[in-house]
Amino acid sequence: MGQGFLQIILTLLIILFITPKLGKYIASVFLGERTILDPVMKPLEAIIYILGGVGKKNDMTGWQYIRALLCTNLVMGGIVYVILYNQKLLPWNPNELGRIRWDLLLHTTISFLTNTDQQHYTPENTLSYFSQTSALGFLMFTSAASGLVVGIAFIRGLTGRKLGNFYVDFTQAITRILLPLSIIGAIALMITGVPQTLAGTLEVETLEGRIQYIARGPVASWEIIKMLGENGGGFFAANSAHPFENPNGASNLIEIIAMLAIPTSLIYTYGVFANNLKQSWLLYGMVFIIFVVLIGFTATGELQGNPLINNALRLESPNLEGKEVRFDWAQSALWAITTTATMAGAVNAMQDSLMPNGTFSSLFNLFLQIIWGGQGIGTAYLFIYLILTVFLTGLMVGRTPEIFGRKIEKREIVLASVVLLIHPIMVLIPSAVALAYPISLSGISNPGFHGISQVVYEYASAAANNGSGLEGLNDGTLWWNLSTTISILGGRYIPIIALLLLADSMSEKQASPESRGTLRTDSLLFTSITAGVTLVLGILTFFPVLALGPIAEGFKLAAGS
Repeated sequence: MGQGFLQIILTLLIILFITPKLGKYIASVFLGERTILDPVMKPLEAIIYILGGVGKKNDMTGWQYIRALLCTNLVMGGIVYVILYNQKLLPWNPNELGRIRWDLLLHTTISFLTNTDQQHYTPENTLSYFSQTSALGFLMFTSAASGLVVGIAFIRGLTGRKLGNFYVDFTQAITRILLPLSIIGAIALMITGVPQTLAGTLEVETLEGRIQYIARGPVASWEIIKMLGENGGGFFAANSAHPFENPNGASNLIEIIAMLAIPTSLIYTYGVFANNLKQSWLLYGMVFIIFVVLIGFTATGELQGNPLINNALRLESPNLEGKEVRFDWAQSALWAITTTATMAGAVNAMQDSLMPNGTFSSLFNLFLQIIWGGQGIGTAYLFIYLILTVFLTGLMVGRTPEIFGRKIEKREIVLASVVLLIHPIMVLIPSAVALAYPISLSGISNPGFHGISQVVYEYASAAANNGSGLEGLNDGTLWWNLSTTISILGGRYIPIIALLLLADSMSEKQASPESRGTLRTDSLLFTSITAGVTLVLGILTFFPVLALGPIAEGFKLAAGS
């Protein structure tokens, strides 16, 4: 028991060490300061800008930034759709895999385009190496870069700067951050035993004289950007529980750190942009405390085990169902909360096998989206809650709400409300429809309270661009492919548009100097109020779902029924 909690504590200490260093580096990249990669990347970026006709100093307005992002995503999605559709005719297909059904192809393309990576298929039996690496692997870089630059543009606007140039930001997000870290991480994973090969499926003869087929491929390069970019889609169906994706404790540590590295560091990056590290550390501390509480709550549930099994067998055992013995209950609990907190979606154990504590914490992360949130966008969501807190506290004390000397008016509140309201709409409405038809649409394998959690989790994962799931649903059907695609698109692009418009609106406001009446947002009191507002809004919106799902399931297990 003590060793498991010690592993969790040491992992969190490593993240605390990385945060200011990576956060400062990311800020230097997007502030145009000199970095260690300048001699290598500047000539490469110059060529990219020339070929793309991009003027590096051409700052964009909010709508220009939005159009550039949407058009780029549309083109990339179209190219990948064509590649996947024609994979039978393309190289690197040693297993001669054919075409994919149209609805599954549409869902897969949009899922990876939006950084969701929700998979309604078995990767090793569905996609060729070319489809995996050149199509979906390409989107894993570009979708992560798209989210990252939205977060940076939002920070710029919030701190009174121009939003920047999407094409420049997008290029630098890949060349200066995602690509270098992925190269280092892939080498580290290969050292720990993750394979990197283009050879086909391996056929081996077992001791009984039968033939066993062992899938393999360029896994290390896939795995690192999957974690670093908060993508989460597995090269194999078992995802990071597969020994080729995550063979041991060392690879598990690297992958957890990769999931947390950028989302945690971006809060520090904001502090550099705003020249207010005090506020960034206060916000960081707020999120970190909630994160640790959720990990502790989940780990405690897994350590105590399933009371029905323990009582029946008259023993005290952790909940090891659906877990890899090489990771045990502690690393499985830490991973489960990390993957839903960062919107990565990768799994090293079955999320469906978590105790109700873990299901509650995972859903809570997917509902709030700020602990730590998705690549770049999660940081922007955090400041949406900050803006709403400023607005509410300003009204309570009779002051004009303002942040960083800029007034918060009707337009900003409307846009902030859109960001927060679109998520429950994309989760609760389709969940209600699916639950109304539990056999024909939902395909629920677990009746009762857990079945409700399965359905709601699937849509929450889609709308939050997470991609993980509580397995047991018949989710490869036309209904699930199309309905989750709608949730994915709505949960991704509507908030992005609102965030960029809000940032543009803030950047155009004239800052007024601080006075005795200025509401300080970098105090412990205000940060505590922000935490309260965040939790209350989250609970008010989704508490009925939590009560009908994991909370009710927990009471049922405690009652021994």
